[in-house]
Amino acid sequence: MYAEERQQEILRRARAAGRVDVVSLAGELDVTTETIRRDLTALERAGVLRRVHGGAIPVERMGFEPALATRDEVMTAEKERIAKAALAELPEDGSVIIDAGSTTGRLVQILPADRELTVVVNSPPLATALAARANISVIVLGGRLRGRTLATVDDWALRPLSQLHVDVAFMATNGCSVAKGLTTPDPAEAAIKRAMVSAAERSVLLADHTKFANTYLASFAELSEIDVVITDAGLDLALAADLSAAGPEVVRA
Repeated sequence: MYAEERQQEILRRARAAGRVDVVSLAGELDVTTETIRRDLTALERAGVLRRVHGGAIPVERMGFEPALATRDEVMTAEKERIAKAALAELPEDGSVIIDAGSTTGRLVQILPADRELTVVVNSPPLATALAARANISVIVLGGRLRGRTLATVDDWALRPLSQLHVDVAFMATNGCSVAKGLTTPDPAEAAIKRAMVSAAERSVLLADHTKFANTYLASFAELSEIDVVITDAGLDLALAADLSAAGPEVVRA
């Protein structure tokens, strides 16, 4: 097992059990305790675990939301594949919403130059990345800027969304489950995401497979409100089938 695969398994176990133990992991994964400690350090630096005495706990158990820059360094290859698969959902021309997030940010980077698009964003960094594109008209939603996610929220972002109708919304999420739908830690950000889904003819979720083990404070959409879920091949096939049965088409990129 490669280090990255082992670390993903450690993270999966931590999220399932609420805590992992160094000695138990070493025995179950057939590596030394020193190797497990290095893995836990790497996962803590990635912002997904927090070290505690003898082991680690997932950050969501602490009510902690990793910063965008931290999340952008995790699951990079998977996020790039998801973004490329999302290109198939773009209209030939028309309008889209691209939600603030690390995976949606990769979609912004690879938008084709041969389509005339109006792109609505609630992220100044994404707006800046799109501003120089001659084929793209950018609409930036105003409001309060959340430093952790670099997303705009509150009434000045909500009001314009109530008057918009776009072809596709490309959504990000912190958590997703069949029972609880799409969730995020911050209620103000959840309100924006909910309005984005409502403003779109179709909604497409871009989320790597680790997002399907989490549930956070604020819900913003049921799975039945999402048309397509694009994730990576790490998503368990049984879980993919359960997600599909709840409504959306599931694409494992």
